[in-house]
Amino acid sequence: MHRFIVHPENPQPRQLRQVAQILLQGGVVAIPTDSSYALVCHLDDKAAADRLRKIRGVDDKHHLTVLCADLHEIAQFSKVDNAQYRLLKQLTPGPYTFILEATKEVPRRVSHPSRKTIGIRVPDHPVTSTLLAEFEAPVLSTTLIPAGQIQALNDPDQIEALYKGSIDAFVDAGPCPRESTTVIDLSGSQPVLIRQGRGSVEGLF
Repeated sequence: MHRFIVHPENPQPRQLRQVAQILLQGGVVAIPTDSSYALVCHLDDKAAADRLRKIRGVDDKHHLTVLCADLHEIAQFSKVDNAQYRLLKQLTPGPYTFILEATKEVPRRVSHPSRKTIGIRVPDHPVTSTLLAEFEAPVLSTTLIPAGQIQALNDPDQIEALYKGSIDAFVDAGPCPRESTTVIDLSGSQPVLIRQGRGSVEGLF
C-alpha cells in the first residue's frame, strides 16, 4: 500500500494524479472526505467494487454511494425534478447523501439489476474534490468503518496499520470529521430525513 501524505486544504495535484491512476487500474483507495475517511474505487469496475465490499465487510445488499464532483454529474445517475434540483443546489457540496431515483444506466454500472434508487453525494473537502477532478469521473464509495464496528476511522496511522495489506493506496490528509453524513431520501414525492448527521437540516423539513 502506498501512503500519499497531502495538505488537507491545498493538496498536491501531482500526488492525486497518481492516486487517480491507481483507481483507473482497479485499485481500492482510502481517502478523506468532509464526513470521515472513505474507501473508494472505480465506478465501472465490478472486481474493484467486490473487493471494496469484502474489505468493508458488507454484502451486495449494502448500498454504496456515488461520489460526484458537482451537480452536473448527479444528473447522469438520477432523475431530478426542479424542486429536487433546488434542494441539491442549496446543500452541495456538503456532508449530505441523497437517495434519488436511478436512471437506467445505474444498474449496469453498479451491478445491481433491480436497483431503483441510488445514494449520491458531492463532498466538500479539497482533497476529495481535487481527486475527482484528476480522475475525471465519479467514484463508488463506502465509509471507512472496520468490519463489525460502528465508528469510522480517523487516525492515519491506525488506518495504515489496519489496511496496509488489503488496500492499494491511502491518501493521508490528517484527521477529518468522524460524523456520518445526513441522509435525505428524495426518491418520493416529498423529501424524507433518513439519518441526521453532520449536515444541518434546519428549515428544510
